[in-house]
Amino acid sequence: MEAGVRSDFCKDLGNRLANGQGNYPLFSFGVISDVQYADVPDGHSFLGVPRYYRHSILVLQRAVKNWNDHKNLNFVINFGDIIDGKCPKDQSLNAVKKVVSELENFHGPVYHMIGNHCLYNLPRDKLLPLLNIPNHGDDCTHAYYDFSPTLGYRFVVLDGYDISAIGWPHDHPNRLEALKILSEKNPNSDKNSPEGLKGVDRRFVMFNGAVGNKQMEWLDNVLKDATNMKQKVIICCHVPLDPGATSKTTLLWNYDQVMDLIHQYDCVKVCLSGHNHQGGYSVDSRGVHHRVLDAALECPPGTNAFGYIDVYDNMLSLVGTDRMKSTDFCFDF
Repeated sequence: MEAGVRSDFCKDLGNRLANGQGNYPLFSFGVISDVQYADVPDGHSFLGVPRYYRHSILVLQRAVKNWNDHKNLNFVINFGDIIDGKCPKDQSLNAVKKVVSELENFHGPVYHMIGNHCLYNLPRDKLLPLLNIPNHGDDCTHAYYDFSPTLGYRFVVLDGYDISAIGWPHDHPNRLEALKILSEKNPNSDKNSPEGLKGVDRRFVMFNGAVGNKQMEWLDNVLKDATNMKQKVIICCHVPLDPGATSKTTLLWNYDQVMDLIHQYDCVKVCLSGHNHQGGYSVDSRGVHHRVLDAALECPPGTNAFGYIDVYDNMLSLVGTDRMKSTDFCFDF
């Protein structure tokens, strides 16, 4: 299913809501992903797609103004990659602080997750405090957490770079495990290259990562608790979790294991992510919606990619701006 396409049920419900015949949202929240700000000239991706490093912070500023003007947004979620890997390393700290300060102009809480470009710039122990990310683990550098804005819903923020070749100290077990995976799965000398890899195996590149065993145990316990509390769950992760919603080179390494666990529970309704700048949308075989959010970085000057999501009992409605298409997620199939 393409982003912006509605089922008949969604059309009917959406029209009734728009005409004031339905209930007001239980709550609403703003979304933005892949700002990737850097004070450097415009450039392009490996595939030649233009990137607007300085303009992206203007997109963010317009997003914050839009969210504040809305007046009824309860919080904002930033889906990672707050600054770009091309940011000069002596400017990384100040660049992160600059973008965070722009987000703090929103009149409410802001929740963050880490992306690969964040970790190109700063190690976890420096990054997590700047982003006010709650964490787990003895070394206080695991960036997964959950929160409940209302009794009926729970958000689960995954750390998609738990097992990763970037962001960890040189001899950290999670980095060593990631290097082992890459050496086994990717024969290229450049581990950021998917050359020669086929299908979903193209995900085994260094700019992706995996959810580790401890985080999987934690996720299992959170989903059990949410089930017992009769909560609906929205999963948030910088790296996408479904091949139908994203390119094969931007998938979580162990997306299949994570989704196998998620599919054991009926409480998970939607998975939101960033990372793949073109965005995407799918509904998987178990009816879970997957929406990859379009990148602020690749907005030509004067255009935008951000939005907000209205949450109802049996539906989420993403109201997108410009390049971020509006999408409805209905739970009744």
